[in-house]
Amino acid sequence: MTSAEQQLETTECALRAHESLHEGAASYRPVMGSTTSVRVALLTGGDDRPYALGMVSALAGEGVCVDFIGSDKLDAPELHNSPQINFLNLRGDQNEDAPLLRKVVRILTYYARLASYVPRSQARIFHLLWNNKFEHFDRTALMLYYRLFRKRVVFTAHNVNMRKRDGYDSWWNRMSLRVQYGLAHHIFVHTDRMKRELIADFSVPQSKVTVIPFGINNTSPVTSIAGRESRQRLGIGYDHKTLLFFGQIAPYKGLSYLIDAFADLATRDKSYRLVIAGKVKRGYADYWKKVKNTISSRGLQDRIVERIEHIPETDVEVHFKAADVLILPYTNISQSGVPFLGYSFGLPVIATDTGSLREDIVEGETGFICQPRDATDLARAVRQYFSSELFRDLERRREEIKRYANERCSWTKVAEITRKVYEKLNAQEGQ
Repeated sequence: MTSAEQQLETTECALRAHESLHEGAASYRPVMGSTTSVRVALLTGGDDRPYALGMVSALAGEGVCVDFIGSDKLDAPELHNSPQINFLNLRGDQNEDAPLLRKVVRILTYYARLASYVPRSQARIFHLLWNNKFEHFDRTALMLYYRLFRKRVVFTAHNVNMRKRDGYDSWWNRMSLRVQYGLAHHIFVHTDRMKRELIADFSVPQSKVTVIPFGINNTSPVTSIAGRESRQRLGIGYDHKTLLFFGQIAPYKGLSYLIDAFADLATRDKSYRLVIAGKVKRGYADYWKKVKNTISSRGLQDRIVERIEHIPETDVEVHFKAADVLILPYTNISQSGVPFLGYSFGLPVIATDTGSLREDIVEGETGFICQPRDATDLARAVRQYFSSELFRDLERRREEIKRYANERCSWTKVAEITRKVYEKLNAQEGQ
């Protein structure tokens, strides 16, 4: 491409930018050196800050012009400093403690703003990272609305059928998923297994599905705080064998099996400690209550650090730097970004053999695998880890684990694959 052609595309990218839809939305600026004429609306659902910001920054680096449909929660300097990114804060505040009426008004206001944006947007490709609160509406009516205005819809299926995973699937859920997958022009998934599931369960053509890595979480602040200080903040001794459970608490995460395994470990070795960090997923308060009762009945309270709340980004590194190993005792899952969050801090992982977790772990090098729903085997894997060369040489191995994560889950790789799909769709005639 000549410099003149690049300048032409730069000018077109700027001219196609629409005016801000409401106060606070960023105006678009000229793009110098853009290598693609693709313009995309990236619909985030207003959540999952690490994934959304990682994706938009990487796409901008690939020369893609992006309308980033976000929220107060997703606002960040990189959204305002890049000329490739037009930040549209259509969701606004998402405070979970707001009164019900306020929540209803907020979500209806968002849908009204989105409905106004769609026909005015010059973005031909609409990439949905997540659905919104009314998922069945999003899967059906909203998808038809995008298609009505001849948008080419791309959808990232982080979970092929989340309700099936959580044990409350229904015909209506499957039907609405089938509609969304059918109306999407292209679907991204994170594992080959998820691709096979899409094809088998929802009759999605193989050519319509692309596997991309789950981009590594690089939004959590990293400071010079060391492991010893991190342990002090959590009330853990330097010589304690520290396990970390990190993320939302729900039955499919297998925390109850980890508690049973930890009880066995703690009986044999008093130096074991467990950190549970994350909030209880909505609807599963009773599950957490049962786990708490098990902790109490086993007399484990003094050996378990509980941070049962949303962990702010500024505190994430403290938990990972304080731990010797990350535990993922999941009972049923397609994929997870948590292993690579751990890897980004050089932390090994012990995970159950479910979904794609086995593919993410190099046994003896980045962690170990155990059987799902088996507390005895989980305890065995933990003991194996603490007697392994991986643990004995952990400080040196941490850098190797970080390199492995950055190579396997590079956002640059994700954006390159994604951009090629955009360009292919952009070149096709409307359907």
